[in-house]
Amino acid sequence: MNLLLRIAIPLVLLLGGYGAMMMLNQAEEKPTFERPERDVPVAEVIELQRQEFQITLTAQGVVQARNATSLTPRVSGRVLLIDGNFEAGAFFKKGEVLLALDAADFEAAVAGAEAQLARSEAALAQEEARAEQALLDWKDLGYTDPPSDLVMRKPQLKEAEANVKAANAQLIQAQRDLERSQVLAPYDGCVRSRLVGLGQSVNSGTALGEIFSTDQAEVRLPLSAEDLPFIDLPGDEKTSTISAILTDALKPIDGQSWEAKIVRAEGVLNETSRELFVTARVNDPYGLESNHPPLRIGQPVVAKITGKILQDVYVIPRSSLRTPTEVILVDPETSTIQRTKIFPLWSDETQIVLREPLPAGFLLVVSRLPVAANGSKVRTVAPGEATKAAQTPAEDTEA
Repeated sequence: MNLLLRIAIPLVLLLGGYGAMMMLNQAEEKPTFERPERDVPVAEVIELQRQEFQITLTAQGVVQARNATSLTPRVSGRVLLIDGNFEAGAFFKKGEVLLALDAADFEAAVAGAEAQLARSEAALAQEEARAEQALLDWKDLGYTDPPSDLVMRKPQLKEAEANVKAANAQLIQAQRDLERSQVLAPYDGCVRSRLVGLGQSVNSGTALGEIFSTDQAEVRLPLSAEDLPFIDLPGDEKTSTISAILTDALKPIDGQSWEAKIVRAEGVLNETSRELFVTARVNDPYGLESNHPPLRIGQPVVAKITGKILQDVYVIPRSSLRTPTEVILVDPETSTIQRTKIFPLWSDETQIVLREPLPAGFLLVVSRLPVAANGSKVRTVAPGEATKAAQTPAEDTEA
């Protein structure tokens, strides 16, 4: 009996405690926990539209003179005169006398040649008179046969005529040497350097200085193999219609620019870089005939070259790229994200051109999104309005 009581009493206490606990649990209201709604991100979007796009290629080069000359005399002599325009940096006009040699020896040579020509002409006149007299003598002697060439003094006459021609040629040469004692400017140009001084003796072919023309300048510009499909290379200068705008590479923000024209393309690719060089030409680079700022020889420039016009393409900002080959689109009906691979046709620093079709009517995200999983919802706004939209709670998630 005592054993049963020892077992029963603990059991009754345990069952009573359990029952009380169950009653308390049923009477207590369980708290409810509601998850806060996550804010829908705001995305700045633009509408995708097909359009035409003007390709502009960029290249760099250095301005070069179209004509550069090492000025040399064609005769020997002593430098007697140097013109004020034959100094480094000075400009000159075509036909100006830049340098003169001592002409005394050349003048003497002209006088000697004139005297020799006079003697030769006198000798010819005498031989002509002798030939006429020989014919009269032949007839007076009663000969009926025609006289021989020796009788008519024809060999002597030919020799006299040849002497006259030789003397005349000698005079022309002496006069030409006298003219060449003055070194004339071959074109309108500028002096790069002068290499001789007054009183210096020079020979034919001695370098007097370096000059270059100022009517036109040229820039040799490299185009990569990727650029070539986007430009119609000129066949020759007369048929070229490709324009270019040059800017100073040393001062790109000063706003100065020069108009140029692509006049020719080289026939071979550079073996090292695999680039094709084209030549841009600038008229009046120093602004001597116009009011534009000077474009100096040796100045590095950046060229913007007009290329082809692409038809029916998409043009998107480079900043819209999520990865180098991926953009984020938004379905306007569901306001959900769709990540899409792209294959650029052409690109530059700010824009990318696409030809492959994108989903019709979709919007392109141009702002940064912290989370951009496929199918996630966004609120779409126009570019520049993301900050304002983020401060205004959205009533729904549709654009």
